[in-house]
Amino acid sequence: MSKVKVSFSVSIDGFGAAPQQSLENPMGVGGEALGEWVFATRTFQRMHGRDWTFQRTPKDGGTTGVDDDFFARNFLNVGAWIFGRNMFGPVRGPWRDNSWKGPWGDSPPFRGPVFVLTHYPRESIPMQGGTTFHFMTDGIHRALEGATAAANGKDVCIGGGVATVQQYLRAGLIDELSLAISPVLLGSGERLLGDIDLVKLGYTCTEHVAGQRATHVVLVRHATY
Repeated sequence: MSKVKVSFSVSIDGFGAAPQQSLENPMGVGGEALGEWVFATRTFQRMHGRDWTFQRTPKDGGTTGVDDDFFARNFLNVGAWIFGRNMFGPVRGPWRDNSWKGPWGDSPPFRGPVFVLTHYPRESIPMQGGTTFHFMTDGIHRALEGATAAANGKDVCIGGGVATVQQYLRAGLIDELSLAISPVLLGSGERLLGDIDLVKLGYTCTEHVAGQRATHVVLVRHATY
């Protein structure tokens, strides 16, 4: 059965993004440290070339183990993705032109349809490798409807950013939340779960595993009555 899931990295103090996000620092100043656990993995290095914006490690084959297993799970059985405008890139207001196509280079790793939440219309962008970005202006529910149809029985992954994950959590639309807790302190930025009651929303922890560079926690939503 298909499900809606989230895979997201947070700091020890609960931030999913650092402050001062910009085109030069899409995750905020210091925010790239949240993904350091990913960069050395074999799955990451097989998926990305040296031109990818966030890459910080040489492409040498990559590491295996818990971190690699959890990162690979992010893409398992995913048929479509949903991103917030900020996840696609911290470009504010109306689209000035069509030059910005995300921080992932010419061949993003998603290999399928990605639905981007925005208030401003834009034509779909087909990319190399099978990724196509579609821009949705009519809210989270319609975006999920489109992504579910496009996934054709596979899972839908909410890729971020923080505000988008929060909206889907509050709406009770996320079945599984996989968090990678990176061993960094950001001090400020965007908190992922600061004012969200996951217990009241019906989530319980089903997995917790220490990896080489992060601790992985899986939360599953059960029916509430």
